[in-house]
Amino acid sequence: MAKKENNKKLSPSEQALLEGIEIVKRHPLFGRLLHLDIVGIAFPYGVYLNKDVMMTPEEWAYTIAHCTLHRALGHFDADKMPGYDKPEEDGKSKKVVLVDKRAWNIACDIYISKFLTDIKFGRPTCSNVETVASYGNNEKLIYQRIMENGFPEGMCFGTAGPRRLDMTGLDEPLTYDTEWKKSRRFSDEFARALAYSVSAVVGEAGGISPENATPLTNAGKAANWFLNHYPLLGSLAAGFHLIEDAKLCMEEEISVAAINVTLGEIYINPASGYKEEEWKFILAHEYLHAGLEHHKRCQGRDPYLWNIACDYVINGWLKEMGVGSMPLDGLMYDPELKGLSAEEIYDRIVRDIRTYRKLSTFRGYNKGDVIEDSHSYSKVNGHGGILLDDFCRNALMQGLEYHTSQGRGLIPAGLIQEIRALAMPPIPWDVQLGKWFDVHFLPVGVHRTYARPSRRQGSTPDIPRARVVPNEIPENSRTFGVVIDTSGSMSAQLIGYALGAIASYSATKEVPFARVVFCDADAYDAGYLSPEDIAGRVEVKGRGGTILQPGVDLLLQAQDFPKDAPILIITDGMIESDLRVRREHAYLIPKGNRLPFRPAGEVFYFQ
Repeated sequence: MAKKENNKKLSPSEQALLEGIEIVKRHPLFGRLLHLDIVGIAFPYGVYLNKDVMMTPEEWAYTIAHCTLHRALGHFDADKMPGYDKPEEDGKSKKVVLVDKRAWNIACDIYISKFLTDIKFGRPTCSNVETVASYGNNEKLIYQRIMENGFPEGMCFGTAGPRRLDMTGLDEPLTYDTEWKKSRRFSDEFARALAYSVSAVVGEAGGISPENATPLTNAGKAANWFLNHYPLLGSLAAGFHLIEDAKLCMEEEISVAAINVTLGEIYINPASGYKEEEWKFILAHEYLHAGLEHHKRCQGRDPYLWNIACDYVINGWLKEMGVGSMPLDGLMYDPELKGLSAEEIYDRIVRDIRTYRKLSTFRGYNKGDVIEDSHSYSKVNGHGGILLDDFCRNALMQGLEYHTSQGRGLIPAGLIQEIRALAMPPIPWDVQLGKWFDVHFLPVGVHRTYARPSRRQGSTPDIPRARVVPNEIPENSRTFGVVIDTSGSMSAQLIGYALGAIASYSATKEVPFARVVFCDADAYDAGYLSPEDIAGRVEVKGRGGTILQPGVDLLLQAQDFPKDAPILIITDGMIESDLRVRREHAYLIPKGNRLPFRPAGEVFYFQ
């Protein structure tokens, strides 16, 4: 940029331009991309501004950022532009780009305008991008829409003025066929600047700015590595604050590390003495605990043993992906468990609890490294109104998409499956229950009968007409059994809520009666009840745990209960560990509770 002469007074337009440049310089992203000469159009190797144009500093900042992004986003790169292959005389093909330079320039302008509007930088000098929001979310798609539908009339999206292009040099797109040119790929420079800006913003949120930053510890360097180099977990890393406090770790009995997903904090014991590569492994371990929502998937299991099961799965994945260096001491890793889910490993662990109770997590002996309760040292991290669970889930899904699209390394199939499963909204329990009814109770058919004539018979007395009526079925042949836990740990309100869903589905499937048995210390046979009447007969009688086997046996031995009728068991899970149901059956239990055995029938969790 040309230097002003000494003692020369700046014009108002020049002063506004300089203030706009200062706004750009102070920005953590655009400040690292700034290469200016003074006149408003972007060249492959610079941005030229007209110092005589009168605009506000915010408008100049927007203009400068707009032109800078043309180069940073690769809009001059030949491999980025749309085009076609034209055969040459030697039989080889050469890519000829830009069927229409103006359309490509406008497409890039629209894309950048959306980007700057989303991040709320500067003051726009062009038309409202909302009017062309339907054009698409990437440059090539917008270009295609423009070629199909024509140019947006009466609108300006660039910075060079009406009907002028703010990108020059499109006749000779940039190629990167030498090592020197590859090192100058501007999109790579933009990626580095973007990584720096994310680090700066995260650091500022944690009270650390580039001016007052202290030397990073090995754990801090490892966290920055995820932000800058590992897209799968980079977004997750940005959402958690590292707390390295030896006193806190001593009071909370944290040997190496622990994570509090609710507060968005990871606690690091600085006395553990691990190297940077080992901290990469440890932090990736904690990030995956959060992203895969292990704190929510416990579902009534023993929290420590569930943590152990999740540790085996995570450590196996990290070993396979080669993230950092696996610490040698006290780590849960077993190659024989490869391919098993945390739920499957937990079922193995509970068969030998004494052995697995002796294992130590990153937090320490007999303690899970996922902390669910808060403490006095914690600070609440804000995420712009987004629930932390949603943030973790979205960050991991977006990281997966970017990681795979850019070919950044191996990701085990099991991890991909879990991430994508979390991205899908769960099916509500009442819908699942409805599907269970669909399987066991097919729609009632109809038949024709001459016992009662059709209403049309009167109009044609000489033509006999059959009447269509539902099939007549015995009342006790289309039924199911309901065993209800009425112990003190089950509230009448909770049971009534579950029975309300049962009643509605029973009526829909034309199930007239259900055989009901109440259980606490003993079994009470209530006989056949219509679904609407079941809730009114519920009475909490017992206290504590319940034995349901007598109620199940009562139904199985009843002479008037069909041999093929299914049984639905409503309980809170505080029942015997050896319940046997030799019949098609399902369980309906409150969300967060768990059965003390591996069920053979389906389990529906209601809340």
